[in-house]
Amino acid sequence: MLAKLLVTIGIVFYAVVVPLLEVNQTHVFNPAWEPHARLHETWQLFTNTAIGVYSVWLVWIKDHLKLASLLTLFVTGGFLIAYWLRDGYGGSMVLSDGSEKMILGINLGLFAYTLAIVLAVLAVVLEQRRSARG
Repeated sequence: MLAKLLVTIGIVFYAVVVPLLEVNQTHVFNPAWEPHARLHETWQLFTNTAIGVYSVWLVWIKDHLKLASLLTLFVTGGFLIAYWLRDGYGGSMVLSDGSEKMILGINLGLFAYTLAIVLAVLAVVLEQRRSARG
């Protein structure tokens, strides 16, 4: 049960929290963004939410925690790669108003998505230990 809860927390980050934080004037409705960029943002939000809904179903209905954890790694890992490569393509986590969402002195996205990966890995380890005990 703990393993399922841990991976679900990471899923909620990318499938629920991020869309709630980004359907506003800083992202989806940002007039400074090109319409094409807003389309890609909206597409990414819908895709990640759909993957999240599927992942929750995998965890709680089908008992496929490893696959749901792998999907979490794909979604959140994709963000982390984009974050690390941001200077190469002119990306930034600074919002159009000049602010950056931080937690404990770390960018919120970097913090939450790294935590999601850690929780998913921990969930898989816990699940493997449980399975090994029979």
